[in-house]
Amino acid sequence: MTFIPQQHVTLHGFNNLTKSLSFNMYDICYTKTKSEREAYIEYIDDFYSAERLTSILTNVSDLIGAHVLNIAQQDYVPQGASVTMLVSEGPVVEVPEETYEETPGPLPEAVVMSLDKSHITVHTYPEYHPEEGISTFRADIDVSTCGEISPLKALHYLIHSFEPDIMVIDYRVRGFTRDINGHKLFIDHDITSIQNYIPEDIQVKYDMIDVNVYQEHTFHTKCKLREFDLDQYLFGDTKEQLDKKDFDDITALLKHEMDEIFYGKNMNPPPTKND
Repeated sequence: MTFIPQQHVTLHGFNNLTKSLSFNMYDICYTKTKSEREAYIEYIDDFYSAERLTSILTNVSDLIGAHVLNIAQQDYVPQGASVTMLVSEGPVVEVPEETYEETPGPLPEAVVMSLDKSHITVHTYPEYHPEEGISTFRADIDVSTCGEISPLKALHYLIHSFEPDIMVIDYRVRGFTRDINGHKLFIDHDITSIQNYIPEDIQVKYDMIDVNVYQEHTFHTKCKLREFDLDQYLFGDTKEQLDKKDFDDITALLKHEMDEIFYGKNMNPPPTKND
């Protein structure tokens, strides 16, 4: 399949292609007691409040050179938050020479891109299993742009902001634009994998699976942390306070939860000390 870089094509009017990035992340935690589960949910709700999420989305907007038109934000009861941001094309600080190069985007200190009319949204879903002691935090973020800029340039910063245990990332180019002769263009940049927009120092931390449908301009990547340190997943105790059986059972339970989320299906539960 041959892609024609947009900078080599003269367009008829505005670039009407819509590029959409969906970034779905999970944080997993073991919360042994009801009070620990409630404390975890309270912590997540406070740390990822609508106000903080608005700050993250504002940085995303700045990274791609957008101007914020409107912000709607809401903290929900009993838990969760949402932010919706409408943005328009902002001033170009510096036009990069290789706009379409498959490389990770910058962090907020280096703003070099412009953006056409778009929207950015985030929704959070803290929840817990009432019996098994597993609590999870999920955040769904969508960055949708029209015009020349790919929202994939915001991916590096989003990973940096959430440091997730699991990521599910989708990117799709929809619609079409026309060149000066009226021929339709259904994509205006080369792309082989979402992974090319993730820095190598982050890639090495994750196991990754790609499912790409090139003819439909649809790209999908799933990521799960490779290394497992139980202390990173205990909300109350530390691993030194656990006996070997509890250590093994909790580790198996957490890895089972992560595998189910990563592969998107229910699996046989791991054996426990009572089996």
